[in-house]
Amino acid sequence: MITQREGDISWFADEKSAVVLAGDYLNKIAGEQIERECRRRLDEGCTKLVVDFSQTDIVNSIGVSILLGVIDSAANSGAKVVFAEVKQDTVELFEMLGLTNHVTLT
Repeated sequence: MITQREGDISWFADEKSAVVLAGDYLNKIAGEQIERECRRRLDEGCTKLVVDFSQTDIVNSIGVSILLGVIDSAANSGAKVVFAEVKQDTVELFEMLGLTNHVTLT
């Protein structure tokens, strides 16, 4: 298992799955870091991406847009996306915007 940190984003991965810790505020900067790491993992053959929202209090519109890009990239690679430990108000936002139709919530 590999663990690293880039800015406010931490991640750990094994051969087929990766967990990305989203941090407390998912905005453009954090979103781009998540997107970069997820694409890197997909390019390496990852089949399951887990975005851990346990520390995330706020997701802004740019963050949502970037998450949609991650979901699309994963779908094109045949990978599954899981959103873990999402706070209820963020779940409601994701449901309203349709993201929950494309990911698994745990």
